[in-house]
Amino acid sequence: MDQEIYLDRNTFFHRLDPRTKILILVVAFVVILYFDNPLWVLPLSLLIILHGFFAKSLINLKRISFILVILTISSMVLWSFFANGEKPLFWVIELEAFEFAIARTLIMLSLVTEGMIFLSTTRTEEFVLGMIRLGLPYRVGFAISTAFRMVPTIVSNVFIIAQAQRSRGLDLDSGNLIERIRKYIPLLIPVFVSTIRNTNVFGMALEAKGFGAQNDRTFYYSSEFNKNDYIVIAFLIILFAVATYLKINGYGTIPGLTKF
Repeated sequence: MDQEIYLDRNTFFHRLDPRTKILILVVAFVVILYFDNPLWVLPLSLLIILHGFFAKSLINLKRISFILVILTISSMVLWSFFANGEKPLFWVIELEAFEFAIARTLIMLSLVTEGMIFLSTTRTEEFVLGMIRLGLPYRVGFAISTAFRMVPTIVSNVFIIAQAQRSRGLDLDSGNLIERIRKYIPLLIPVFVSTIRNTNVFGMALEAKGFGAQNDRTFYYSSEFNKNDYIVIAFLIILFAVATYLKINGYGTIPGLTKF
């Protein structure tokens, strides 16, 4: 199974400086949470879809399509019941609660989509370098990059061990969901043992190469701001300023809504 999320495409967004990509992610996560009305959330969601379209990254959503469907159904049901309003719609659900559920679902799907676009357009080393350029200590950045690389390795080990046990006659596919989860639990032991062993070897390799001996670091990958970065940053500043102004002045709310 291919665990790589990054898509090697030569698009406008792929060529941006990693700091600009991080800023896009942060602004998108903040601004879309400002509003409760789905009519105000929808334009921001469409903007994120356009981002993914021009970045040629929406194809990665197929990998989590099942999760997105489950999140959509659960979000619509839960928010419709946990929010209250003044206008009855059907059964015990009010119109304001249903509108709020739509908005919350759009927000959740938009956040997941924007996160997937970021991972699809940004290599791990680009992300870490961008964080370091923004002031993150190198040791912390190195730990983050190592964690990003370890997750696909651990997932791959789970699949390898599962296939090895299937070849020995272990039935992992029969039974209901709970039974199948119980069958996978014993497989976690060799996964953890393998991960600890690899971590120990990795630590010795770092010590042998003198990791941390010097404070000044050099990087194979380098990037600088260009005209496109300044254009995107200017757009993000305007978007954030306008959205914040609208939020402060009470736009994007649902009259009569009681969230809890």
